[in-house]
This record gives sequence, C-alpha cells and structure tokens, in this order.
Amino acid sequence: MVRTTRKEIKKIENITARQVTFSKRRRGLFKKAHELSTLCDADISVIVFSSTAKLHEFSSSSTSQVIQRYIRHKEKTNKEQLASSLQRLSPEDNYVFLLKEVTERSRELRQMKGEDLDGLCVEELSQLERKVAKALTRVRRTKDDKLHKLITGLKQKEEKLMECNGKLKQKINNKVEGNGTKSSRKQMGLPIFEQIQTQNNDVSFDTSLKLGLV
Repeated sequence: MVRTTRKEIKKIENITARQVTFSKRRRGLFKKAHELSTLCDADISVIVFSSTAKLHEFSSSSTSQVIQRYIRHKEKTNKEQLASSLQRLSPEDNYVFLLKEVTERSRELRQMKGEDLDGLCVEELSQLERKVAKALTRVRRTKDDKLHKLITGLKQKEEKLMECNGKLKQKINNKVEGNGTKSSRKQMGLPIFEQIQTQNNDVSFDTSLKLGLV
C-alpha cells in the first residue's frame, strides 16, 4: 500500500497564485455551506475577509440575523453559566466571586473612559478601541433617532400653527370684507339722499321765481 504524503499547509507567497487559490477555496467553502444548509435545514452564515480586506459572505437567510441570533445565544449561555456557577458556590465564595466581578466591570468601565490603560498590551488596546467604536456608534444612532423624532415633532407643530394661522387670517379677512360691504352701502346711499334734497330745493327755488314774476 502506497503511503501518501500530506502537502504542507503554509502561506502562498506569490500574490497572483494566492488570489487564485483564495477564489477557488472560497467558492468551494460557500458551496459546502449551501449544501449543508439545504440538506440539513441549518441556518448558516459564512463571513470571509480576503488579504486585501475585501468582504465575502454567504448566508442561508441573513448574515445580520444569524449574527444577532448568535449574540443572543451567547448572552443567554453566559447568563445560564453564571447562574449555574453561583448556585454551586458557597456564600463566602459567592461573595468573593461577585466582588471580583464588580472589580472587573469597574476596571472595564474606567478603561472605556480612557483610564487605567498603561497595563494593556497592543491587542487589548485594539479590542478596547473596537468596543469604544461600537459604543460610540450606538450612542450616535440613538442620538440621531431622538433628533429625528424631535425635528419631526417640531415640523408637525409648525404645520399645525401655520394651519391655525391661515384659518385665523381667513376669518379676519371675511369679517373685514363684511364690514367693508356694509360701509360701501351706506356711502352709496348718502349721495342719493343728497341728490333728492337738491332736486327738491331746485323745485322750490324755481317755484318762488315763478311766483315773483306773477
């Protein structure tokens, strides 16, 4: 029986050959993931970054949904493990464990604020930087959402005020036009009365002249 020798797995130095191999292996990986998802009804997500930092991904449903599902599962598992560990501890050990947990969380909080960083290595600083970036992203997203809701509410109030202002102006204009019509009618009636009076005076004056001549 001929014994086969395994090929040593190491980094491909030739850039072109490396890219060709990456493309072939990536397609093979995604194909296997698709087959596993189809055959076994599994929810699968594969995320790959090439050496040039280009993102490639495959997901049987949605990558973001799979990631969120993983995070929820991880959080649930951690909580269950923590609860199980606390149940097995004695009161004294439980106190020591909780004190250690509080101390660790306090240290992480100070580091998130930029304090107590001297004891961290480069990798730990990089991890902390990513945590801060994620936290900042969440803060900005929350702030933007609140600003959007605030601006939307102010615009709605502005529209209502403009609508009320328009209705009020219309009422005032209608009232002014009504008063103007009544005033015009009075002014139009005054000259007619004066004309009648003038005509009567002219008739009286003419009659007097005629009587004088007689």
